[in-house]
Amino acid sequence: MPFSLESLRDCFDGGVPSVLATSSLDGIPNIAYLSQVQYMDYRHIALTFQFFNKTRANILANPYATLYVTHSETAASYRLSLHYLHTETSGPLFEMMRAKLSGIAAHTGMADIFRLLGADVYEVLDMEELPVANAQAKKKRPNLLPLLRQSAFRLNAYMDLDKLFSGLMEVMQENFGIQYAMMLMHDGARQCLYTVASIGYGSAGIGSETPLGYGVIGIAGREQTPIRIAHSTSEYGYGKAIRASMEQIGLTGQLETAIPMPGIAECRSQMAVPVSFDGQLLGVLYVESDQDLRFGYDDEDALMTLAAHLANAIQRLTEVAEPCPDETPPLFSEYPLVDGIPIHIRHFQCDHSLFIDGCYLIKGVAGAILWYLAQEYQQQGRNNFSNRELRLLPEIGLPELSDNLEARLVLLKRRLDERQCGIRIEKAGRGRFCLTVSRPLVLDNVAK
Repeated sequence: MPFSLESLRDCFDGGVPSVLATSSLDGIPNIAYLSQVQYMDYRHIALTFQFFNKTRANILANPYATLYVTHSETAASYRLSLHYLHTETSGPLFEMMRAKLSGIAAHTGMADIFRLLGADVYEVLDMEELPVANAQAKKKRPNLLPLLRQSAFRLNAYMDLDKLFSGLMEVMQENFGIQYAMMLMHDGARQCLYTVASIGYGSAGIGSETPLGYGVIGIAGREQTPIRIAHSTSEYGYGKAIRASMEQIGLTGQLETAIPMPGIAECRSQMAVPVSFDGQLLGVLYVESDQDLRFGYDDEDALMTLAAHLANAIQRLTEVAEPCPDETPPLFSEYPLVDGIPIHIRHFQCDHSLFIDGCYLIKGVAGAILWYLAQEYQQQGRNNFSNRELRLLPEIGLPELSDNLEARLVLLKRRLDERQCGIRIEKAGRGRFCLTVSRPLVLDNVAK
């Protein structure tokens, strides 16, 4: 009889440990408890390989097994007949399962014991529901499909990247009931992800960074796969990820200039989904909760689908961001006279770090952009600029492919608005923007 594993996905998140039965070639059985089963598709699952034990020896000698899984809410139980195919020790599946296992281990006090050695991939040959006394009805959950459809239409209607990011955060709360969320964009040159939008936090954390390959956010970006953890874990926290990366490359002295990442005091569930277009990573959408088991497979499916719409919207807005030749205004326009206490901008050439009135603002490409604008404003009397102009400047340091210039301008605009330092960037039409300064500028460049 044809069957699909999709209906059993809620049984696989470790609420109730699964049981795996194997046997040796001479028929001696062995029973082992599993902390995690990973749904792959309608006929394949992956199981955690954690120990070189009797179960492992049996599977390598006799690749057939039986798995018992139980739904944590209803107590419904199922028996699955399995055929072992292969083991993966790296890549998206392995990283996804390793992250989940870390959360389960921390939740059960077994963080020092549960270490994933590999992801064992099985084909499911058959499945059977077992009779259970006093089975409970499954709790009714919201149908995410209408909410997803509404959210996708909303994202596709935006004609400005800044508004798109703000709308995305509103969609997380209003449509999906997710209280805490953030959007990060990919910086390929620096191998990191930088925050351009967030919602629900006391501090927005615009400009905060997560290294690619570290923590839930960084691993989801590097592997371009969703990472979902149902229980609290310090191993995949972004604070630890950032410090570990800094220590690895000898930059612990720069931690005081890092913008703090937004986050909740007690994260019990977290999920990061990649935002990719044509195989290229654009960014990562991250959500978290103070409740265990807040995000399930349905939430993962919904946000992955929304991320695909988001990627198309980002790509569309990036492609139409350049002005037509007849729309481009004169780049040299007089700035209004200003008075008052000067704004001191200090620029460090080594990494384009910018400090305004002694306080850290931004670094990298966004820092290089603002330094260029400030110099032009002060020396040439300009306050009107175009995206095209920035793309032609070698000193800005934009990568040749996927430069994300528009996202960097959004980052810079939001960071300036957050600081309220007397400098603003305002959109002035398609592919154009103005620099608004409320007080005189004093520029200080610190050479390499």
